[in-house]
Amino acid sequence: MNAAPDKTPDPTGSAKDAGWEVGVRETVALPLPVVWQYLVSKGIPIWLGDGEFRGVKGFHYEMADGVRGEVLAYAEGSKIRVSWRPDDWPHDTVLVLSVKEVEGGTTVAIHHQQLANREERRMMLGHWKNVVGALAGALEH
Repeated sequence: MNAAPDKTPDPTGSAKDAGWEVGVRETVALPLPVVWQYLVSKGIPIWLGDGEFRGVKGFHYEMADGVRGEVLAYAEGSKIRVSWRPDDWPHDTVLVLSVKEVEGGTTVAIHHQQLANREERRMMLGHWKNVVGALAGALEH
């Protein structure tokens, strides 16, 4: 006899079998190609940190603040997926930066996956809100 599936909803930000996650997005009144070009050039220090980064699958990066990882996927004009690990964390996470053309501009989204717990999620929610806000502010000036 099979047990009934658990119908208890997951807590906000908890992904079944994948830890915790958080997503933040903001729309700017600029065309997607302009936004994308900024994100993969002058915007890198805002969303990833100071250091060398290349949009090539398999490229390993380490930023000045100790965040390191590898480019897992790179879709020109659409999405960058990297492993992301600060030097004081015992585990890797996955960070996805994406853009989408919408009416009136482009939405910039950051999705952070495989966070260890609710506290990491809370901390990263504040961080990514600040990052997306800084990106939007820089793009609109």
